[in-house]
Amino acid sequence: MNIQTSKIKTIETIDAAAEAAKSAQREAGRATEQNFDQAVSAVKTGVAGAAAGFEQTQTQLKEQMQKAMKTAEELVAFGQGNLEALLKSGQIWVAGVQDLSRLFAANAQVTMDHTMSTFKAMAAVRSLKDAVDLQTNLARSTMEKAVSESGRLTDASVKLAEQAMAPIAARVSLAVEKFSKAA
Repeated sequence: MNIQTSKIKTIETIDAAAEAAKSAQREAGRATEQNFDQAVSAVKTGVAGAAAGFEQTQTQLKEQMQKAMKTAEELVAFGQGNLEALLKSGQIWVAGVQDLSRLFAANAQVTMDHTMSTFKAMAAVRSLKDAVDLQTNLARSTMEKAVSESGRLTDASVKLAEQAMAPIAARVSLAVEKFSKAA
């Protein structure tokens, strides 16, 4: 073999090695590019999954906050209704007590007037029998009036208690209805 042939073979070997290196380099480039594309795709998939999970969590949190706000608003409104019922009950009670006081005062005035007229009549009696009759009539009429008026006052007091409790009883009924539905 001569040098020329040896040189040609060496050049051919070098060319073949260069071609193999270029081919390996191209293959490595394609593999790197493919791996890079896979990594980018995996990152994109992970980010999309995380974003979807975040959106779902955010949506659930928003729904729970809306429910909590609605419940808080309902509790405030219910408490306000309770306060209004209590105020209304108090107003009814005060007005009723004033009416009962007037009724009691009017009865006391009538009894006092009757007693005074009887004492004036006693001052003008001529006999002990007339005085005893006047005193007996006064005692009887005072007792009858006291019994009848105490019945009226009792009825008025019971009616007042019922009226004053009505707004509160309505709120209690509403509370039982609301909380039985919630449970």
